[in-house]
Amino acid sequence: VPSWARITRETFGLAPVEGQTFWNTLIFKYFYLTTPIAIVLLIVSYVVLYKTRFGLRLRACGEHPQAADSVGINVYKMRYAGVLISGMLGGLGGIVYITAGVSEWKFEYGVAGFGFLALAVMIFGNWKPLNIAGAALLFGLFKCIAASYASIDINGDGVFLLAELGISPHFYRMLPYIITLVVLAFTSKKSRAPKAEGIPYDKGKR
Repeated sequence: VPSWARITRETFGLAPVEGQTFWNTLIFKYFYLTTPIAIVLLIVSYVVLYKTRFGLRLRACGEHPQAADSVGINVYKMRYAGVLISGMLGGLGGIVYITAGVSEWKFEYGVAGFGFLALAVMIFGNWKPLNIAGAALLFGLFKCIAASYASIDINGDGVFLLAELGISPHFYRMLPYIITLVVLAFTSKKSRAPKAEGIPYDKGKR
């Protein structure tokens, strides 16, 4: 992990602490700069989508572009803006995946299903920023369990309960995707995408 991405006690001018205390490990060992950036982007996305004229127009072009066009909104320009913004955010996700130690990236394996999880998070979150954040935390939890089940000490007594259950490591690796399928099976019917999502805009269609 590059030094610029990791936040340590020295980042805040604090002396290092010996031992694996809970807060020292959680905040100052495995806490990365990308976490506060993600929180800021979540807040910004919510404000932009629901508190600004640009966000209102963008959502209108996704729900009913013909109606938006009838009041003078350039649908093509707004859709291009939406694609560019989503591409930028997707690129930031790729940077985090490669540089912040999420996983060992190899060209032949790609991003190991993270794109599938991202789509599931969006559907489960019903295309709303705050709901998507909650869904991402849920799937992220199971992804972390899959990556570190052998070293999770739940009670702090030196007993690695998940590792001692005797369950195959492959099950833990499958767990995020199993949870994804189960959650989508129960929530996908209630999830409502923008009505014009994926439909090319036809100016003459009403």
